[in-house]
Formats: sequence, C-alpha cells, structure tokens
Amino acid sequence: MSDAPARSADTGAVAVPRPNAVVAVLAFAGIVVSLMQTLVIPIVPELPRLLDAPASDTAWAVTATLLAAAVATPVVGRLGDMFGKRRMLLVSVVMLVIGSVVCGLSDALVPMIVGRALQGLSSGVIPLGISIMRDELPAERLAGATALMSASLGVGGALGLPTAALIADNFDWHVLFWASAAMGAAALCLVLAFVPESRVRTGGRFDAVGAVGMAVGLVSLLLAISKGADWGWTSGTTLGLFAAAVIVLLAWGLFELRTAQPLVDLRTTARRQVLFTNLASIAVGFSMFAMSLVLPQLLQLPTQTGYGLGRSLLTAGLVMAPSGLVMMALAPVSAAVSKAKGPKVTLMIGALIVACGYGLNIVLMSEVWHLVLVSSVIGAGIGFTYGSMPALIMGAVPASETAAANSLNTLMRSIGTSCASAIAGVVLAQMTIDLGGYALPSENAFKTVMAIGAGAALLAFAIASFIPRPRAAVTAAPPAPASAETSAGTPSGH
Repeated sequence: MSDAPARSADTGAVAVPRPNAVVAVLAFAGIVVSLMQTLVIPIVPELPRLLDAPASDTAWAVTATLLAAAVATPVVGRLGDMFGKRRMLLVSVVMLVIGSVVCGLSDALVPMIVGRALQGLSSGVIPLGISIMRDELPAERLAGATALMSASLGVGGALGLPTAALIADNFDWHVLFWASAAMGAAALCLVLAFVPESRVRTGGRFDAVGAVGMAVGLVSLLLAISKGADWGWTSGTTLGLFAAAVIVLLAWGLFELRTAQPLVDLRTTARRQVLFTNLASIAVGFSMFAMSLVLPQLLQLPTQTGYGLGRSLLTAGLVMAPSGLVMMALAPVSAAVSKAKGPKVTLMIGALIVACGYGLNIVLMSEVWHLVLVSSVIGAGIGFTYGSMPALIMGAVPASETAAANSLNTLMRSIGTSCASAIAGVVLAQMTIDLGGYALPSENAFKTVMAIGAGAALLAFAIASFIPRPRAAVTAAPPAPASAETSAGTPSGH
C-alpha cells in the first residue's frame, strides 16, 4: 500500500471554517449514522416473513452491522489521520448511502445483510467528526462542540426508534432505508459544502497486516458475544471463537508493538489517561445499552403480567426519545463542568447519575411517566460521560493521532454495548414467568438487569477515579497544523 506523506493542506486554499456550520453539520452527520443502528428494530420480528428466511438467519441483519462497525471504526480512524479526516468521513457517509440503497432494493436475505454491513462501515463518522473539530475549531468552542458530537450517538439512537416505528406502521418497510439514504445524501452534501479538510496528517504507511489481525480478533470476539446465546455458551463454536479472539488479539498486540507505524499505537493506548478512559468507556457502553434493552420490553409486555404496561412499539420509542434530547441539551453543561473541574470529574458525575437512574428504575417501573423519568435521568448521565470522553482522549494524544484514538474509544463503547446485550439476554431468558404457555421475562429479571446496569455505571465511576488530572486543559491552545517535516513518530510530550 502506498505511503501517505506527512503534510498539511495548503492553508491558502482552505477557507476559514464557520464554527457554527461545522458543528451543526458534523452533529447532523453523527445523528444520521446513529439513527441507522435502531432503524431495523421495529421490523426485526417481521424479517423472517419479509425476507422468506429463518429467524436465526435474519438476525444477521443486525449482527452484520455490529461486526462491520467494529472493524471499520479503528481502520477508518487511522486512515483519517493519514489521508485526511474529511475525506474518510465522506467515504463513511457514502457507505451509509450505498448500504441504505441496497437494503431499500432488497427482498431477500443476502442483499439485506450486505446492505446492513455497508451501513455499519459508516460508524467512524462520529470519531472522525470529533477529530475534525479538534483540528479546525477555535479553542473556546472545542469542548462544547465535541460534547455535542459525542452525544449525537445517543441522540440518534433515542430518536431513531419512534421514527422507525412510525414509518414501519404506516408505510412499506423499504421506506425505512430510503429515508436513511436521503438523510445520508443530505449529510454528504452538507459536509462537502461546510466542512474543511483537516490540515493535520501523520503520513506513513498503512498497517494492512495489523488491520487484518485486528479484524479477525474483533470479529471472533463480538461474534461469540452476540451469537453465544443462540449457539450455546458452552458450544464448541462459541468457545472456539473466544479462544481464537484471545490468541489472535495477543498475537496482534505483539505485532503492533514491533511495527514502526502500527494501526493502533499501543504505547499511546497504554498511557494511564487513555487506558482508564477506554476501560470506563466499556462500562459506560454496557450501562447505556442496558436501558435500551429493559425499558422497551417493560412498556410492551402485556398488562396481564402485573408489571408490563401493554403499550405499542411507537409508544415505547416516544418514551425513550426524551433521553436523546436530554443528552443534546446537557452537552454545553457537560462542557462547562469539564472546563471548570476537568473532564475526569464530568465522567465521574455522569456515571453516578446513570447509577441513580437505574436505582430509580428498580422502584419506579409501574407507570409510563416513571420510565420517561428514568430514561431522561440515565440520558443525562450518558450525556455527561459521552461529552467527557473525547476531551480525556484528546488531552493525552497528539493531534496527528486524534482520529485513531477517538475511534478506538468508540470501539470500546461498542464492546460494552455488545456485552450488555449478551448478559441481559441471558438474564431475561433464564428468569421467566409463564403466561398462556409463553415464557416471558419476570419482573425480577428486569430488576436484575437494572442492578447490573447500575453496577456497570459504578464500575465506570471507580475506573474513572484512577484517571490522572491533566496538567493543562485540553482546549488551552488550538492544535498546530502538521508540517512537512513532522513525522508520525514525533513524541507528543505526554
């Protein structure tokens, strides 16, 4: 693969960015991509009929997106650092549009899985957007803008469910994907019009061997986690995938440490601030997704259970929507706290708020307004935590590695959500009641998942306490563009 020179764009050819437009466009792109993750939820039970395939096979319409996103996020981040963050952001949005069109034209399983995998390749948009903000925005705008961009992941997920349910109830299911394609095309045009290319590049040669090794290890790990309940946690396939993940990722780590220009700089990743932020991200991702698994089921279970609220999927989505709006509204608050006390404190506050939200859910789960309150409290906590993580990462890595570092942090959250799905699935499947011959999750099962979610948030709080306080604020000065003499291996000074 060809080398990418370390250089900065010709500053004379780059228009001065309009901060408000840049922030709005990048946040919109982040929301569009995160909408894609909840797009198929309303039609998942109908996919076997719609695609004329067994349910075990149609589940790959969800799994394929997860796996593609896990592989693409760190790879696209590294390519963004090398060849241009805006360029790779555009490539990611194009993948979303193409994938949406393929799904929109699909009436069979294979093209649907292909389309959903292409949609998953767009997952690098949010870390790339955060990295562009670091390179291009005035110092005083950076903290609030990155908090908003990071929160767009939760905002899109929360708003996507009611929107998708409304479309699925009133239109042909293909409209879901045509709407996604239209929004992706709009995001593409807006990025082309308003977002400048980042001037900061690392140069160097792309680590293709490292990319393949990481892809094999991550796919093995996430496939075992996401499909273990279906295949059996003690089955040869599941255990074999876990073993393969351990062996491949260990070998990959040794290779990366010996490579001059690795896909992931493990020495940077091992810095205390980056390491503990990433570990806290796994716990936060776990805690966030537990809410997404519990609340919709509680709302939709029949009232005959004694704890189900018997509401429609659309109502469930509307109950979840305020959490996304709260995340967005609290982005400037999160930034203000980070500026005053440091992003470490913001992360710890957010984790405590999430834990309190789950504690509320254990005692308040009998009315619709109870769940609106709970989702809003948890959303507030997630907004604080997601807003603080980019600041912590960017405070510990050089500007030339921002996209790769933010992408790895996003991947850590995804691993957390995958683990939450697997563990909550086991709990809800094992703790059941019988209703008319059907096994349904019991009230104690939901309370157990909530307690686990609270525990994960408290674990994130404990891990965050080990993050060192930065010696200087992240936004103390805008990053200098990379010069032609800058090399990828220049020490960062951290």
